Amino acid sequence: MNIEQFLNPIILFFFLGVLAHFVKSDFQLPQSITKFISYYLLMSIGLKGGYELHENPITIQVLLILISSLAGSLLIGWYVFHFFRKRTDIENAAGIASTYGSVSAVTFITAVSFLEQHEISYGGYMVAALALLELPAIIQGIFFVRKNQPDQQLGLSALIVDTLTHGSVFILLGSVLIGAISDHDLMEDIKPFTHSIFKGMLCFFLMDLGIVAGHRMSFLPRLGKRVIVFGLIAPLVHAIAFILVGRLVGASPGDAYLMGILGGGASYIAVPAAFRTAVPEADPGIYVPLALGITFPVNILFGIPLYYQIVQWLWQ
Repeated sequence: MNIEQFLNPIILFFFLGVLAHFVKSDFQLPQSITKFISYYLLMSIGLKGGYELHENPITIQVLLILISSLAGSLLIGWYVFHFFRKRTDIENAAGIASTYGSVSAVTFITAVSFLEQHEISYGGYMVAALALLELPAIIQGIFFVRKNQPDQQLGLSALIVDTLTHGSVFILLGSVLIGAISDHDLMEDIKPFTHSIFKGMLCFFLMDLGIVAGHRMSFLPRLGKRVIVFGLIAPLVHAIAFILVGRLVGASPGDAYLMGILGGGASYIAVPAAFRTAVPEADPGIYVPLALGITFPVNILFGIPLYYQIVQWLWQ
């Protein structure tokens, strides 16, 4: 693992945010600014992905990558639910399962920045995969709950609409579509906004997330040692498994790397938003600190460079 990764200003700003929490600094981005930056990042990466989709039509190999990623996501959700079902109640087991079966947009965005820094190409369909993989794990988790509560209705159509219109998913899918159908000569006019300031915005966003992660770390002792160990090990195991699947289906190094990022991520935006209304009995004080206080820092600080080295080794 190269020490230069830890000297990357993007990563250092995350550290700065964690430090700001522990030294009780009064630095804080207004919530409206944080939301704007998150939407900006998703818009920017969506437009890039849409452009790539336009330039590179979907092939059988692309479908194999997308289908295997979806299958892997559902498999993670299935085993995580049954693992935690023996240790907690159904609602919280489902919340954790959806969290780890779903994806982390911020980890993905940071990984894309890492690839671009190293001039490694990737398919725009991987951005579409990011958006599409948010939904199945959420539906799966809520299905687990409803299956054990037969008196309740799943409300599948309402759930799908609610998830697809959730701000982060909506702006990402919409940007992918716009990037795919827009006149690309005209898109050059907005590149200074969508490309040039992307990394600076990401620094600010990760600093704010560092503050939030530092706060969530204070909740970790209540989770218990086994849960904490799971949060540390699971992202690495999931990511490596997805990378190996990428190798088997013939993915390029950049695509397999992003498959690993998708598999190793844990959602702390879309899943809590969906479960807050669909499964209010699930305790966000369990699955949010697990995702944001443990798995997210592990991926940002260690996973992103480690998965890249694994891909390099497998594709030699």
